[in-house]
Amino acid sequence: MTTDSAPRRDPGVSTAYAVSPDSGEHWTAEGAWRVADGIFRIPLPLPMDGLRAINVYVIETDDGLTLVDGGWAIPVARELLERCLKDVGYGFGDLRRFLVTHVHRDHFTMATVLGHELGIDVALGADEKPALDLLNNIEDLTRNPFVDVLVSAGAREVAAQWVRMDEHREAPDMSVWAYPDTWLEGDHEIPVGRRTLDAVHTPGHTPGHFVFAEREAGLLFAGDHVLPTITPSIGFTMPAAEQPLGDFMASLTKVRGLPDLTILPAHGPVAPSSHARVDELLEHHERRLADSLALMGAATVTAHDVAQGLGWTRHETPFGELDVFSQGMAAMETKAHLELLVARGQAAREETPEGVLFRAQEA
Repeated sequence: MTTDSAPRRDPGVSTAYAVSPDSGEHWTAEGAWRVADGIFRIPLPLPMDGLRAINVYVIETDDGLTLVDGGWAIPVARELLERCLKDVGYGFGDLRRFLVTHVHRDHFTMATVLGHELGIDVALGADEKPALDLLNNIEDLTRNPFVDVLVSAGAREVAAQWVRMDEHREAPDMSVWAYPDTWLEGDHEIPVGRRTLDAVHTPGHTPGHFVFAEREAGLLFAGDHVLPTITPSIGFTMPAAEQPLGDFMASLTKVRGLPDLTILPAHGPVAPSSHARVDELLEHHERRLADSLALMGAATVTAHDVAQGLGWTRHETPFGELDVFSQGMAAMETKAHLELLVARGQAAREETPEGVLFRAQEA
């Protein structure tokens, strides 16, 4: 329900080979890498094939440490975080606050576990509360909430396979989904020692996503909103958002209005220009919208139909060669693109028992 693994199609440099300038090594290399005065980047491992690590950022203050994101609450990540902090003279006792960019488990769960264990503040976007409400009332769910989204995308067989996968999945550990101490609402300033971070609400990847900009130092703690080598998944949220791609592109435009900042991403290497990367991401999705519209042609189609005609990952992998989880992600992401075409007046939609049907509108 809260993973960042998704099929991606992005012409940028491959994440698999990306070297980060702060370390001079592959961006996942173990260590506490100094990205700026008083700021370290610590890559922590993830238990998935699609994404190998998440960058947690450590900000020094006279009173202790503020961390941007926390990592996935697994023992190997916790042990590595503690070891890397020790290497630069700190320990868990020096932690004072977590600023979490969004609710996905690789960002939130270690933060909430350590935050509640150590009695320190954990801050998260207020629009992530509906997702946490679902997770904290999971016994009331009769089935995976993404099944309905997949059915609406016309991916009924994929939905059935997701249900079968759930039958073999262990119940989630609810201790990692405790509510935060502070809800972030609207754009506002956050003092972090002598620094001032602009907390900027950037819905799209998730409804409550935030980035944190330090204008004076020229830095953008970008979470999953602006990633240097991949595009974040869109449409994979619960409860489902009405226009996740529209929200994401509007948030990109919002960040484009900030000064040009060095990107400190959650996944991938430190990158030099938020403006350049935002422009690439917007162009990528405009191409994807055009491709989706062209594939609709004069037919009435589902998102699943269109997804099967698109290439996925940077290798343009055919839909049929994706694993079943990635096929579901692809269908949901394609539906987000078709819904934006409807909002732009380029397509029409009709809800049916077989899913939402789309058709192109005449220009």
